[in-house]
Amino acid sequence: LGMQGSEEVIMETEAKPKEVEPLCENVEKGDPGNVSHTDGGLATTQDSSISNGDGADDKQEMVDLKIIWNKIKYDLKIPIDSTGAKLKERIHSLTGLPPAMQKVMYKGLLPEDKTLREIKITNGAKIMVVGSTINDVLAVNTPKEVIQQEVKAEENKKEPLCRQKQHRKVLDKGKPDDIMPAVKGTKERLPTVPLSGMYNKSGGKVRLTFKLEQDQLWIGTKERTEKVPMGSIKNVVTEPIEGHEDYHMMAFQLGPTEASQYWVYWVPAQFVDAIKDTVLGKWQYF
Repeated sequence: LGMQGSEEVIMETEAKPKEVEPLCENVEKGDPGNVSHTDGGLATTQDSSISNGDGADDKQEMVDLKIIWNKIKYDLKIPIDSTGAKLKERIHSLTGLPPAMQKVMYKGLLPEDKTLREIKITNGAKIMVVGSTINDVLAVNTPKEVIQQEVKAEENKKEPLCRQKQHRKVLDKGKPDDIMPAVKGTKERLPTVPLSGMYNKSGGKVRLTFKLEQDQLWIGTKERTEKVPMGSIKNVVTEPIEGHEDYHMMAFQLGPTEASQYWVYWVPAQFVDAIKDTVLGKWQYF
C-alpha cells in the first residue's frame, strides 16, 4: 500500500505538470506570435523610415561645388541649405584641413552661419580654401611663424634658391661695389641708416628703410619708394648666397602667394634676423 501510495503521488506529481504544460505551451506559442508580430511591425516601420529618408534626401536641393585648396580641385555635392559651418566640415573630410584652420572664400570670406542658398551659391561655383594643416595648437595663434616653418621645410626640399635661374641672372652680376660690409656669424640690431647698395630682381639698386614709428618698410629704387605696412608682409624668406655666405638673398612676401615676393639681393648677414623679427613683429622696441 505504501508503495502504491507513493506511486500515486508520483503519478499525481507527473500528471500535474502535464496539465500545466499545455498552458505553458500556449503561452509560449502565443509569445513568439506576439514577438514575431512586433518584429514585423518594427521591420515595416524601419523600412518606411529608410524609404522616407531616401525620399527626403532626393527632395533636398543639391549643389555641385568646385573646392580649390592648395592648387588641388575637389568636387563636392552638398545640400544648398547647408550652412557655411557644415560646408567647412565637408571640406575637412575632403582635405583633412580642420575647420578652425580654414579660410573659405566665395566673393569674400564665407560666413559660417548663413546657408549656401542665402549666400547665393550656384552649381559649379568655385570655392577657394586657404589654410595650413599643421596640427599644432599654436598654429591658430601664430600663423606667421607657421608659414615660416612651412617655407623652411619647402626650401629644404628644393634646390638652393641661388641656383634657380631667375636668381642666378642677378647674382651673376657679382657683388655690388657700394654694398654695406657684412659680418658673418654675428647678429646686430637694425642700423639707424637705410640698408643700401642691394639689388632687386631686375638688377636695379634698392635700399630698405625701416620706419618703425610708422610701422612701415620703405623699399626705395631709383624710380620710386614703395611704403609697405609691415603688417601686410606675410612672410620673409632668406637664404645665404653660395660662395658669399656673409650675404643673403631675401624676399618679402607682399601678398597671399609666392608670386608676390619682392626679392632683394646682397643683404648683410648680421641684419637678417633683425629684419625678419622687425617685419614679422617679434622684436620689442622700447
